Amino acid sequence: METRDIVLVGGGHAHVHVMRALAGELPPGWRVTLVSPGRLTPYSGMLPGFIAGIYSLDDAHIDLEWLADETGTRFRQARAAGIDRDKRLLITDDGEKLPYDLLSLDVGITPALDAIPGAAEHGIAVKPIGDFVRKYDALLAAALRADGPRRIAVVGGGAGGVELLLSLHGRLARMAKGAGLAPARFSFALVTSGKLLATHNGRVQDAFRRDLAGKGIALHEDARVTAIEADGLRLGEGAFVAADAVLVTTQARAPDWFAATGLALDEKGFLAVGPTLQSLNDARIFAAGDCAALVETPREKAGVYAVRAGPPLAHNLIAVAGGKAPQPWHPQKRHLALISTGEKYAVASRGAFKAEGGWLWRLKDWIDRRWMDRYRKAGR
Repeated sequence: METRDIVLVGGGHAHVHVMRALAGELPPGWRVTLVSPGRLTPYSGMLPGFIAGIYSLDDAHIDLEWLADETGTRFRQARAAGIDRDKRLLITDDGEKLPYDLLSLDVGITPALDAIPGAAEHGIAVKPIGDFVRKYDALLAAALRADGPRRIAVVGGGAGGVELLLSLHGRLARMAKGAGLAPARFSFALVTSGKLLATHNGRVQDAFRRDLAGKGIALHEDARVTAIEADGLRLGEGAFVAADAVLVTTQARAPDWFAATGLALDEKGFLAVGPTLQSLNDARIFAAGDCAALVETPREKAGVYAVRAGPPLAHNLIAVAGGKAPQPWHPQKRHLALISTGEKYAVASRGAFKAEGGWLWRLKDWIDRRWMDRYRKAGR
C-alpha cells in the first residue's frame, strides 16, 4: 500500500488537537508527522500564571514528543525553512526534505523588533512564547542581583501586555520579599500607543487602570514608542520612560520564509486562508493559529482562536485525506476573555459585559487545566 503523508508544521494550539483527533481516524496508508523546533510547547492561556509563579513549567507546557508517541505521530525536532510546492517537500533548517501530500502550518509569529529603533538591541520580544520563557528565567535571576534590572517596562496595552506586566509585578514582589528585599526597589511601567485594552469595554479598561494605579504601576496611554535605548524608552511627544528591561508585546510578523513559498499572503505577510483553512492558491496546504489570516472572517491573533481552529482543521484534514469535501469554519466574532491580574483574580470581558473576582480566576484555571489535560499524561 502506498504511504501518504500529512505533515504538521509547528506545535501550536491547533496542531496539538489535530494530533489527538487524527489518531485512528485517517484512511489506511496515511501517516502523520509533526515538525517542531522544540519538544515542549507553551500554552498561552497559562503563560500569565507561569510568569506569576502560580504554575510550574510542566503545568503550562505540553510535551509534543510524548503526545506524538501517544497518537502514533512521527516527531521531527527541526525548524521549517521553506516549501517546495512543485515536489511537495517541506524543507527544514538543517536541509532535510520531508515529502507531504497534505501540509498544515501552525508556526505562530516572529518578533519584528526592527519596527522600533533600538528594540533589537535593548528590547525583549515576548513572541514567540517559547523563546521568551527561556529569556524570562534569565530576567528573574538578574533582577535579584545587586546590579540587576530594577525598572521594568512593557510595551503593548493589549490583554497580553497587561497580563504580562501584572504577572511579572506579582512574581518579583514575592521573590523580593522572600529574599529579604523591599519590593519597592522595583518600578514598573506600561506603555501603549492607544488606549489600555482598546478592544475591550470601558468598564474593563477602568478596572485595570485602577489595578495598575493601586500597584504603583505607571501607565502611559496614547504614547508611541519612537526608540528603545539602553536606559529606557523614548516616546513620540518627547517624554522619556526610564527602564532597565523592556519587554515588547507588539510588533510581530509572519516568518520570513513564507515570502518565498509562492503561497497567497495577506498585506502583512501572513498565510491567507479561506473558511476551510486551506491556502487560497494551494488546496493541499492548510494553516491555523497566529500565522494564518482568515481573509473572509478576520479575527485578532489570540490564543482562543488558535484553540478553536483545532477541531475544524482536524475535520478537514480527515475529509480531504478521505476524498471528501472540507467544510467551512466561521469563528465567532466575540469571545469571553478572562484577563488575569497577576494573582488568583481575573476580570471577564465580552462585548459590554464585565465582571471580576477570584471566582473568575478559578473558572479560568478550570478551563485551562481541562484543555491541557487532553494532551498530557494522566496524573501530571
